[in-house]
Amino acid sequence: MPEDQGWVQLLREKMPEHSIINGSVSGETSAGGLRRLPALLDSAQPKLLLVELGGNDGLRGFPPKQLKNNLTKIIQLAKEQEIKILLSEIMVPPNYGPRYASQISTVYKELAEEHEVTLMPFFMEQIVTDPSLMQRDGIHPNQKAQSAIAEFMLPWFEQAL
Repeated sequence: MPEDQGWVQLLREKMPEHSIINGSVSGETSAGGLRRLPALLDSAQPKLLLVELGGNDGLRGFPPKQLKNNLTKIIQLAKEQEIKILLSEIMVPPNYGPRYASQISTVYKELAEEHEVTLMPFFMEQIVTDPSLMQRDGIHPNQKAQSAIAEFMLPWFEQAL
């Protein structure tokens, strides 16, 4: 799906007074996001950072401790520059088992509490249960879902800004 048809572009249209930069990379892990973050923060100098990483860590079965360490460093980098943080909870598919899913979910809850950042519920929770909103892989939202994602994100961004 072209970037100009995604939820970030729709959010830009709803919030024209703000410059919203899409720093995401398809297939990115928390380690990759951490590697790219310093340059992104230097070039964009954002007031707000949405951290929505960990899904690919979970899909690859990476240890929750590794995820937590990477996200901790991301949060610390943003806080050092006095950037507000929205941390999006991530969920893994149920076939990974309840124990692993619980460990991943706990990472986000602990980070929000430990670092006093806003924890957003998983933005895909209502979308993933509707096959008409999902791509054939059953993991990624399709173009039809983008407006629902933008509507979900809007109040979180407005409140944070």
